[in-house]
Amino acid sequence: MQLARMASWVHKWLALLVGVQVVFWVVSGLFFTLFPIEQIRSENLIRPAQTQPIDTATLASLTSLRGDQNELPTKLTIERRLSGPVIVAEFSDGPPALYAALTLERLSPLSATQASAVARAHVTLASEPTDVTLVTEASAEYRGALPAWRVQFPDGGLSVYVAQNTGAVTARRSDLWRIYDTLWALHIMDWENHEDFNHPLIIVVTAITLLSVIAGIVLIPYRIRFRTRRQAKAIPG
Repeated sequence: MQLARMASWVHKWLALLVGVQVVFWVVSGLFFTLFPIEQIRSENLIRPAQTQPIDTATLASLTSLRGDQNELPTKLTIERRLSGPVIVAEFSDGPPALYAALTLERLSPLSATQASAVARAHVTLASEPTDVTLVTEASAEYRGALPAWRVQFPDGGLSVYVAQNTGAVTARRSDLWRIYDTLWALHIMDWENHEDFNHPLIIVVTAITLLSVIAGIVLIPYRIRFRTRRQAKAIPG
């Protein structure tokens, strides 16, 4: 019975210590299973990409492409966008830049109107954006390329982030994603950055929870034996 008493003490007090976090784990885990990750990321709202190939013969000569300081690009990427084929140029010093592939006209930094058009073309929503805001600092919601335009839609609180220097859609954030992100922060116990699930706090709490569960398992045969004896005494001879 000494083992039973010790197991009961460990199970009771450790469960009380980590009980709230266990509730967070169960609630967040249930939420994660209810909603597909594609819906969380708003992938169901993305407009299918154009598959029409780019005729490279019509492109301008890339040898004359230069950056703000007349420097040569270190990497060039040709893409088809809403306005036609474009070139994303990266440089060793300074931010990337966007050019029209047919004329090498500089298109970046994008204006709010241009970013709004990019966001509208990216999603299948029929509604118009309600707000366009320039984001210059990283946050818990967005850690992508900066600066970026935050294009807000009324449907489900959807925000589409468009990088100002490249015109690329770098993130989608909806109210469903924000709930997911909050629960994820509670799940991994990283309330600031919502990323680190290897920190000491979660390791200690998980170890304590494991000890509480093991103590509960040890108690099972004692509980069953005690209940069986009590029922036997209650039966008249």
